[in-house]
Amino acid sequence: MALSLYVDTARWRAHQKSVTEQFPGLVPVCKGNGYGFGHERLADEVTRFGSDMLAVGTTYEAARMKDWFGGDLLVLTPFRRGEEPVPLPDRVIRSVSSVDGVHALVGARVVIECMSSMKRHGVAQEDLGRLQTAIDDVRLEGFALHLPLDRADGSDAVEEVIGWMDRLRSARLPLHTMFVSHLRAEELARLQQQFPQTRFRARIGTRLWLGDHEATEYRGAVLDVTRVSKGDRFGYRQQKTASDGWLVVVAGGTSHGVGLEAPKALHGMMPRAKGVARAGLATVNRNLSPFVWAGKQRWFAEPPHMQVSILFVPSDAQEPKVGDELVAHLRHTTTQFDRLVDR
Repeated sequence: MALSLYVDTARWRAHQKSVTEQFPGLVPVCKGNGYGFGHERLADEVTRFGSDMLAVGTTYEAARMKDWFGGDLLVLTPFRRGEEPVPLPDRVIRSVSSVDGVHALVGARVVIECMSSMKRHGVAQEDLGRLQTAIDDVRLEGFALHLPLDRADGSDAVEEVIGWMDRLRSARLPLHTMFVSHLRAEELARLQQQFPQTRFRARIGTRLWLGDHEATEYRGAVLDVTRVSKGDRFGYRQQKTASDGWLVVVAGGTSHGVGLEAPKALHGMMPRAKGVARAGLATVNRNLSPFVWAGKQRWFAEPPHMQVSILFVPSDAQEPKVGDELVAHLRHTTTQFDRLVDR
């Protein structure tokens, strides 16, 4: 019995098709845990819909993906001098975010990142003059801009890209290809119309693989159910049960990513209030699990174990049975499933 990822394959692929049609020349992204699906599965999907390029996070991911995907592989993490060398084929393209990095990659295929308002990494405007000679020693595949998701200052993403296009053009740098991230389809179309000589390629991961939330569902199988009465002690720490009910052992623990949560940016008073409430409950060992039974998210009876979680289901709910599956609200990018089931 397992923690399973169920995929409505026809629906999932229909969503992929809609995204690839909205973004001509799209570069699919497969990094981390493969957005919850795994690298090999996403490589198969990209091959199926015919993309000539796949973006990965690191050189280590590229070394694995080269055996599963036959097209070009774009490494998104920028090259740094002194990094551990990883044997890679010529179809791997390196991202570079400095003039020094370009000089160090003589003969390589490179995409040069420009410093966007993300302020994460990239070549600055004042460095563009020095790029003119540096790019003579590499095979330039294009420039790239990684843009923010939110714009609290009301700025325009398209205008930011146009600004960089103008700077690159003024520096007399080639503008045959620009890779972009986090643009809407209509924004990409505006840019393509304004710069018809440049090919704009959107690098997309989350929207492509996880954009249709109804196409996938995690479920944990019930492994054991034990009836308990108020005051009974249980578990590693021998805590007491607060009321009558059942201790339910369900597949899915810390090794799967259950109980792990990435920090969230909270906007507005209500989300902040809920966050404070959750933190307060956690101080008295009350933690809501991601597992749903009888229409409600159920509480952890104790912190999740490596491969299973123990939930408390009160006696006023229906008794779970061994073999039942509980829907689990889990984040794809932090979850490792036992099995994937195509439906």
